[in-house]
Amino acid sequence: MGMVFVTGGSRGIGRAVCTAFARTGRDVAFCYSRDEDGARETVRQIEREGVGALSLRADVSDESAVKAMFSSLFGIEILVNNAGIALFEQIQSTTSDMWRRVFAVNVDGAFFCTREVIPKFLRRGGGCIVNISSVWGEVGASCEAAYSASKAALIGFTKAAAKELAPSGIRVNCVSCGIIDTDMNARLSDREREEFLSAVPCGRVGTAEEVAAAAVFLAEHRYVTGEVLRVDGGLL
Repeated sequence: MGMVFVTGGSRGIGRAVCTAFARTGRDVAFCYSRDEDGARETVRQIEREGVGALSLRADVSDESAVKAMFSSLFGIEILVNNAGIALFEQIQSTTSDMWRRVFAVNVDGAFFCTREVIPKFLRRGGGCIVNISSVWGEVGASCEAAYSASKAALIGFTKAAAKELAPSGIRVNCVSCGIIDTDMNARLSDREREEFLSAVPCGRVGTAEEVAAAAVFLAEHRYVTGEVLRVDGGLL
């Protein structure tokens, strides 16, 4: 088996994805932007599964940094584009810098990493990409226009890349996350959380581990590509 590379692996969904793939017996590498303590903890969790772990510090929105990072990576079989940031802001209060930063991480980062990994996949005769998106990219969220738009772009990129790369043995899929128990949703008040959960048939928030299980599923099922798999408790 080849190696798995996960962007944004120092916490939350990214860490859960790293650990889930480590349990399949694959070596796991990941990148992070700032959280060194979190990165060390992810390494510990990967190594506890008896496989190799590698952490790299890089901002996925930086094209040159992504190029340099991938030049040092070999044997990649699976890429998980997980790194992302949120923005809770009304449209009229969203500055152009805010807008561009959300797209730089959520969309440009996935594009840069995908572009760099394709030649590696072509040399090995195939590979798999899993993008982590959001249900807000499908239906939109009030006061989260930039985030919703960026996640919609990631879904569109997934579908286009799946069609383009399938003849080369490269599959591209997407996990569309609902309300997941991560730091990104920690800003929600108890009242806001109750309002959100009232629309979720399963009646609870999802876990990072449930998202990670979906990523593993998409990576291992070789006749699935171009798929957007919702992990949302029935929200949509």
